[in-house]
Amino acid sequence: MENNNKQQSLQLELPQDVAQGEYANFAIITHSSSDFIIDFARVLPGVPKAQVKSRVILAPEHAKRLLAALQENIMRYENEFGTIRIPNQQAVPIEPFNLNKGEA
Repeated sequence: MENNNKQQSLQLELPQDVAQGEYANFAIITHSSSDFIIDFARVLPGVPKAQVKSRVILAPEHAKRLLAALQENIMRYENEFGTIRIPNQQAVPIEPFNLNKGEA
């Protein structure tokens, strides 16, 4: 019998075509009672239409885990490299949410 106390590992496969990534500088988030949908788009100057490059559909629980993971990583980034400045926006430090720790 296997020891159930062993930490499980997850191996991820990253296909070459996905590893290149897609540049997106715009995101639209919508939701229903059962899903969160995040459309990542690229907006270019002088181009009247933004093209959606990727769509990610998440269960609400995973969306909340993603929020916590992003918050934690932004705080780590800012501790190492300094505050991320957003033009034309007042500098406001990101305060931790009261979320349970989880993985996205």
